[in-house]
Parts: sequence; structure tokens; C-alpha cells
Amino acid sequence: MGEVFAGRYELIDPIGRGGVGAVWRAWDHRRRRYVAAKVLQQSDAHTLLRFVREQALRIDHPHVLAPASWAADDDKVLFTMDLVSGGSLGHVIGDYGPLPARFVCTLLDQLLSGLAAVHAEGVVHRDIKPANILMEATGKGRPHLRVSDFGISMRKGEPRLTETNYVIGTPGYFAPEQMLGAEPDFTADLFAVGLVGLYLLQGRKPDSQALVEHFAQYGTPSAPQGIPEPLWQVLAGLLQPDPQARFRSATGARKALTAAVEMLPEPAPGEEAVEIFDQIGPLPAGFGPNGPESASHQASAQAPQQPSFPSETGSFHLAPPPQQPPARPPHTAQPQPPSPMPVPADSTPSPPQVHPSAPAAAPVASHAVSPQQIQQTQQTPPSYGGPSTSAYTAQGPQVPHPGARKRPGPPSKVAVPVLLVAVLCFAVGIWALTQV
Repeated sequence: MGEVFAGRYELIDPIGRGGVGAVWRAWDHRRRRYVAAKVLQQSDAHTLLRFVREQALRIDHPHVLAPASWAADDDKVLFTMDLVSGGSLGHVIGDYGPLPARFVCTLLDQLLSGLAAVHAEGVVHRDIKPANILMEATGKGRPHLRVSDFGISMRKGEPRLTETNYVIGTPGYFAPEQMLGAEPDFTADLFAVGLVGLYLLQGRKPDSQALVEHFAQYGTPSAPQGIPEPLWQVLAGLLQPDPQARFRSATGARKALTAAVEMLPEPAPGEEAVEIFDQIGPLPAGFGPNGPESASHQASAQAPQQPSFPSETGSFHLAPPPQQPPARPPHTAQPQPPSPMPVPADSTPSPPQVHPSAPAAAPVASHAVSPQQIQQTQQTPPSYGGPSTSAYTAQGPQVPHPGARKRPGPPSKVAVPVLLVAVLCFAVGIWALTQV
């Protein structure tokens, strides 16, 4: 398994690298899903402040990939975002080269839609380029673009983190005013969108410096080869060197792009459909679609299956654990077999003495009872409502104290004839007295 960051994010494998940190595929143990995690070293105050600015950006838009959460651990910090597996626009160009005009219009429309949401929050991205525009792995379906990497973005009016005469961003996608040290503005992002459009249509990085010089010297040139004129007019409105001559907003550029699409020629018969592939690759060993496989297996093994019962509110709860049988009270302790009573050698055993308060004893079977049968009888619960339960609830056998034992009498076969003789003698005596 991978390293667990801050007790929550399990780093699995690196999937990219930015200017100030690496991007990892990670498993979020709390939300139980895969995320992309950018890990940064707390190397200096500027880097940390940029991190704070980026992770604080919260824009909920289908074409914006903004940070979702963050954590810090020792000398590292990370923030997470949705995992986008289709790679960047650079991967798409690497797979296909120049893209069809209508497909490019779809991508540019989504890019401008995302930027409109970013600009509505007062944020200037400042680093629009193909590597920062990610794609969902949609296959041959409709493409889905996400604007990412807000590491150097800033809100208008915030203090800049760079020194004077120092330009931050990616060379080749600067607006002319950025090179002159102007304050970042929304129109600088729109200039970069125009360069991205040329990159997608031509399949190579445009020469922005030569383009700006040509615009400044000759005005708007005619459409380059392979680019439809209606679409070029939209791109030219984004690429004007003078920011005042550009589109003033992403929304305005989207409207012009929608009108241009209606004038584009229909796709050529048999034109190859552009497919957006999964660029991240399969999960490493030990991880499955539902997270770490061994961890889920251990969790299911450690959690015993308990039946659920509906409660009065309609929800379900686990059945209570089985209760141990209550201990018997002292006066109902399991009876011990009485010690054998000493019997004189010249006498026979007398009938058992029954305590007056004890219930009538049940007939005793003549066959022997094994210890296993005694134990089974003791463990069998009483059945209420049937025969008397006095055998399970009565007091234990009353054993007379040895000092109070009575002298045993004669056996019945001797006592009965003696009693009959005595009665006969008594009757004869009474009769004799009545005859005198």
C-alpha cells in the first residue's frame, strides 16, 4: 500500500508534475473515492502563499477543476481535486495532430465557459496553456474539458507575489501587456485562449512573438491555411495585441464563436472521430475500483455480519449481542448430591424423610442416570404453562442434620403383624371385661 498522508489520503502513483509540486493519484479514505493530489514542499513563503491562494479557490463549474480539500503533514502540504483521466490537450494533439474545426470549436466553447465562471469570481488565471487544460476520458463521445492549475492565479486587486520586472507564467502564451509588466487582467487570459485555438488547429505551438509583430505592423492577417475564415475571425479577436481591441469578456467571445460555428462547412464524409483515451492507466496491484483491496477485505473480515431489524422509525439497527444467562441466586444454586447416610449394620435402610414444606416427590426411575443426562437436564429451560415447574424452581433437597437423625424403626413386614396381634389382644381384653 502507499503512503498515507495526514491519516486520510493514501498516495498511490504519480500521474504528473507541475511547476511547484508533483500530482499523485490518491485514495481518500474519508470520502472513499480516488482523487488527484498535488503535493508541495513548504520550501519558501512565496510557494506556501500561492498554495494557500490556490486551495482557497472554490468554483463549482463543470469545466473548472478547482481544489476540493487540503491537508498538511510535517514539511509537506497537499490539496486534492477530482481525478481527470483523459490527459491534457497536449495528449490529444500527440494522438491526432491537428484537430477538426468543429471539434476545436467545442473545446474552445467549453474553455471560454469555464473562464467566464473564473472571471465572474474576480480571478485571473494567468497560466492558460494546453498542459493546464485537462480532458475527461470520454472515448468517442462528446469531449469534456476542465480548466486546472490555479497555482499562479490571483484576484484582481490582490498584491502580486513577484518582483518588479519579473514575469510569471509559461513562455509562448504571454499576452503582450504581460511582457511589459501590466497588472493581470481578464483579457490576458483571452489572448492565451486564442493561442490555444491555433495550437489545436495547427497541431504545433504557435509563435506568439511573430504573430504579435505581424498584427502590430500589418493589422489582422488573412486566415492561415486550413483554418475556416469564420473561425479565424473569432481567433483574431482574441489575439489582438492591444487589450482594448480584444474581446472584453469570455462570454462575448462565446457568442461570436457560436455564430461562427453555424457558418462552418459540414464535416467531410468518413472524417475520423476524435477519441479521448484514458491517459492515467490501470490501478497498481492492491487497488481496485472501490479502493485498497486488502483494506476492504480486512474490514469485512473484522466486522461480523449482524442481522438487522426494522425499528419503529423505519430505519435499521444491528441486533444486540447475545446475552449470557443470568447467574442463579444463592438459594437456587445447583444442588449437590447428598452424602450417603451411615446405616447400622444390624438394621435396614428406612424410608426417606420428607420435609413438611417440600412438594410431593416425583416417582424415581429404577434405572441409573448418567452424568451427561444430568447435565442435559440442568441445561434444558423450563416450559411454562405445562407440567409443574417445581422440579426446576423448588429449594434443594432438605438434608437432616446428622445430630438430629432419628432411630430407624422396624421394617413393615415385622411391624404390621405385631400391630395386628396387639389389636386382637386389646379386643379380647375388652370382650372379657364385658362378660364379668
